[in-house]
Amino acid sequence: MIFLELFWAFFKTGLFAVGGGMATIPFLYDISTATGWFTHNELANMIAVGESTPGPIGVNMATYVGFVTGMDVSGLPTAILGSVTATLGLVTPSFIVIMIVCMILKAFRNNKYVNAAFYGLRPASTGLIAAAGLSVAVTNLLPGGLAALNAFNWKGLILAVVLWVLTNKVKKVKSLHPIVFILGSAVVGILFSM
Repeated sequence: MIFLELFWAFFKTGLFAVGGGMATIPFLYDISTATGWFTHNELANMIAVGESTPGPIGVNMATYVGFVTGMDVSGLPTAILGSVTATLGLVTPSFIVIMIVCMILKAFRNNKYVNAAFYGLRPASTGLIAAAGLSVAVTNLLPGGLAALNAFNWKGLILAVVLWVLTNKVKKVKSLHPIVFILGSAVVGILFSM
């Protein structure tokens, strides 16, 4: 039963998360709240790991959630099945949509309504990505949510400000590869936690 739930939850996510992997994050917060398979803090960690590992972040996170959920059921074999199930659930809608689009693309290539629909999807996907970024910032900078302003994560804020300044204002640093910042942030996180 858990595998059907995994597939369905990620199928819906894959169906409506237009705009790429980061657009899946609000849906993952909803899955967390609805199912309890993982916490919002665990989701923030998944985002960090998903961003630093190869592959699309949405697929990485679906695989991770499926693995953890399957592991909670009865160990490694079900964890692997959970990973495959969640990943297939996420990518199946895209596969179906792409197959349909390929079949009818020539007929609608210059249709003004189709162009207008895609034009309207751009701000929606931008909004989903912005909401995901805000959710990650609130989770990491305000442990416990907005009600916990007194427990503000000053170290996280300082790191975010330093990274923003380095990547936007310091000319020599702007040209560095993003992996340098990911590795540097990991080292700083380790140092802050000691």
